[in-house]
Amino acid sequence: MRETDALYQEMGISQQVLAFGAQVEAELKERFDAIEENVEYNQMKVLHAMQKNRVEAACFAATSGYGYNDLGRDKLEAVYADVFHTEAALVRPQIACGTHALAVALSGNLRPGDELLSPVGKPYDTLEEVIGIRPSIGSLAEYGVSYRQVDLLEDGSFDYPAIEKALNERTRLVTIQRSKGYQTRPTLSVKRIGELIAFIKERKPHVICMVDNCYGEFVEPIEPTDVGADLCVGSLIKNPGGGLAPIGGYIAGKEAYVERAAYRLTSPGLGREVGASLGVMTSFYQGLFLAPTVVGGALKGAVFAANLYENLGFPVVPNGSESRHDIIQAVTFGNPEGVIAFCKGIQAAAPVDSYVTPEPWAMPGYDSDVIMAAGAFVQGSSIELSADGPIKPPYAVYFQGGLTWQHAKFGILMSMQKLYEAGLVKL
Repeated sequence: MRETDALYQEMGISQQVLAFGAQVEAELKERFDAIEENVEYNQMKVLHAMQKNRVEAACFAATSGYGYNDLGRDKLEAVYADVFHTEAALVRPQIACGTHALAVALSGNLRPGDELLSPVGKPYDTLEEVIGIRPSIGSLAEYGVSYRQVDLLEDGSFDYPAIEKALNERTRLVTIQRSKGYQTRPTLSVKRIGELIAFIKERKPHVICMVDNCYGEFVEPIEPTDVGADLCVGSLIKNPGGGLAPIGGYIAGKEAYVERAAYRLTSPGLGREVGASLGVMTSFYQGLFLAPTVVGGALKGAVFAANLYENLGFPVVPNGSESRHDIIQAVTFGNPEGVIAFCKGIQAAAPVDSYVTPEPWAMPGYDSDVIMAAGAFVQGSSIELSADGPIKPPYAVYFQGGLTWQHAKFGILMSMQKLYEAGLVKL
């Protein structure tokens, strides 16, 4: 280890920070072993789906134009449907990001006069304009879709009486955001999501229950579609793309709802029949194959970050001992200087653009300045080592990703190093 430690120090990690990190890591063997067990199960699940659908070399061939009879695209969607145990899936490079995937699923399945309900509080910032919480051109509100929200209780539990009251004859779709977004609430476990869906279905059986699964794929042995979700939506430049997918998103669920989303993505009358794969199928397949292992490394990084910053005295969500249900780790600093120093450390640890200094700026879709650190091979890929946060109270930063555990570890140590150098932590 002496040679590795020397290299760490050559790359900017002081002896004090290195020693502190080593002490924290030494206590995490049992947690890491449990993560590896989950990785193995999910790896076998993905492999089984690929073998069942007879994935072959011809699946990797590029198509162009209309993309009719695209073997690789169609088989990949069958693989996703088997991985998520659903009737159908839509997996396309034409889906630009997670927000786009959610917008397609929502607009494909909601009609004028319908109401959308969020029983888990405010959705992620970029969805506010999709829904029309913040007015925007083309929002659901502009098309006559109303919105209702029930906040979580102070302890993070569901407000079941308020949810029951909010359900009405106009409620067509319930959206459940699994991850915390820019909040410090707990991420929802698949078990809790299943309990919420069961409660809703008992009262309104025909309502569509959609889960925003971003950052949650392969973190647990089961997915929301295993516990009653009608639709599950995510981004391929997060967990399921395994760091290789250069773009894309997925919508998995019941055939009728996926089909409606497909008609919104392309055109009425065309749906899933068109959409060329444009040479990305190899990265889509291989990324999915690697995803359980990549997610495992990111999970180890999140657990390490939680324990390290908890030991430094900062509030963290989840805390160092809680079970994990996504790859995001929130650390609250209470001041903008902490958020900025943390992000500078993550950027300095990147394989790409490590020399760049991140600064807060007014990003589209957000209501405050946001700082983002991500020296990634795929622009904006948050399964790669990244961190971001809005520059507003409570001044929390959100860390995620790392294509390998070793890189995640280095990034966390570098974030601590920047805070140490700025006098924001004492060792």
